[in-house]
Amino acid sequence: MDGRVRDVEQLSAALTQHEDQYLWDADATLEAATAFEAAALRLGDERLATRARLLQANMLMRKGEVSGAAQRIWKIHQWATEHGDHLVQARTHLVWANIHRHLGDAAQSLEHSLLAVELLDDTATDHMRVWHRAKLADALGAAGSMDAARDQYAQAEELAVRLGLPQLLMGMLNNYAYTEFATGEHARAEAVAQRLQDVAAEYGFVLDPAVLDTIGAIEIENGNYTQAEETLRLAVARHHDGRYEDADSLAEFMLTLARAQRFLGATDRAQVSLDKSRALCLERELGDVLVRVHQEQAELHAARGEYADAFAVHKEFFAAHNALHSSQREAQARTRQAMFETTEARREAERFREQARRDPLTGLRNRRYLDEQLPALVADGGSLTVAIVDLDHFKRINDQLSHEVGDQVLVLVAKLLETELAAVAPEGFVARMGGEEFLLALPGTDVPQATDQLDGIRRAISSYDWTALTHGLPVTVSIGVAGLSDAAAATQSGLMSTADRNLYVAKHAGRNQVVAGSRDRRAGSYRNGANAA
Repeated sequence: MDGRVRDVEQLSAALTQHEDQYLWDADATLEAATAFEAAALRLGDERLATRARLLQANMLMRKGEVSGAAQRIWKIHQWATEHGDHLVQARTHLVWANIHRHLGDAAQSLEHSLLAVELLDDTATDHMRVWHRAKLADALGAAGSMDAARDQYAQAEELAVRLGLPQLLMGMLNNYAYTEFATGEHARAEAVAQRLQDVAAEYGFVLDPAVLDTIGAIEIENGNYTQAEETLRLAVARHHDGRYEDADSLAEFMLTLARAQRFLGATDRAQVSLDKSRALCLERELGDVLVRVHQEQAELHAARGEYADAFAVHKEFFAAHNALHSSQREAQARTRQAMFETTEARREAERFREQARRDPLTGLRNRRYLDEQLPALVADGGSLTVAIVDLDHFKRINDQLSHEVGDQVLVLVAKLLETELAAVAPEGFVARMGGEEFLLALPGTDVPQATDQLDGIRRAISSYDWTALTHGLPVTVSIGVAGLSDAAAATQSGLMSTADRNLYVAKHAGRNQVVAGSRDRRAGSYRNGANAA
């Protein structure tokens, strides 16, 4: 096997292994993803590099750097769409859904989650088939469509069992239990939590602390306070094993434990647990958890009959809650701005590109557009005719009527040129070269045919009813025509130079006429033919 092919396959397998994990060490995976991108670029494989960038965005998302993830996601999506890569598209939409979930936009999260499932094809991994459906169920639940969410959870569970992915089944059931809990369906949540524990027992899995925290919270809501305290103590103990090091995890577990103990009436134990949670929040700057610690402290004071203290702490909670809400809104605004700037950048670039190639007065193409397009038409080598059009006695219109009227004349002439050219040469274009001078490009048209067509355009302008605008002053044009065979050199400059020479002849032959001709290379003479009114 070729060495490069082997390296590509090994890198792809390593990426898949990281992409299809259920739990990540975000920092370590981000570091690995950065190394994967560098390796892919060395191999010259843009698809692998794009996958590595998507993995980086996902890890930034999970580290809480939502705006960083949002800034990266559009380019990844653009590459996947342009290359028809459904696998990368599906994974991209799943990360995008998570970004919108953090922004509190349930509708957009649901839309991206649905696309993440719809884009699954034969290249999708078994992990994706299960997890993308589970995340669609999560999004449906967050959007309030619990019946539809339950259907998707059932499909994800059936797939996980059939494909032999019990660990993924555990993750899906944990999310399912929490979704039921969050929507107030505590009895259903308890049933799903029991199913989760049954699966763990069947496969010999140890319930991780986050799962135990979910189970404990459900037990509290169902009044099983003693069992909840045991569950949360187990979560704390397993966290201390050292395998679970998310910054806010232990503070969350201690807070939930304090709630269970308060409901048991064990207010002293509850205070100890709550103090530990508060200390962790202050040490690790966990503002979100600290707000809920204040709330629980007020509840604990009230449970002990300390109503003045409860009121004082409640005011602290209210102030902290408002501060956190403001901070979250600012963070969401930054992320939305990052997403807007990223997604709009391409559109804005296209709009600015278009504006830069348009004449602001007439709306026609300008000299920049002409210099970009005409060389390619010349290089094609087919039939091509260009014409330079100049308004006759335009200075008189400006001097006798006004520059404002002159501008209106230019706009109307531009419209007539564009309309008339579209009828005879749909593939052509009109550009304003500056002042009262325009250029018409007629690809696929030889000079004799173009000359007749251009004379029709000349007549359309001279016969237009200008009375209301110019009060009797005529508006006519002179036109110099050139084809590739006429030019001394088959270049843009050679073509335009010949057209300009013919325009000069038309002007000095009395104006309001079309002149086409060819340069005799042997004698240096200049033959021309003119059509005029």
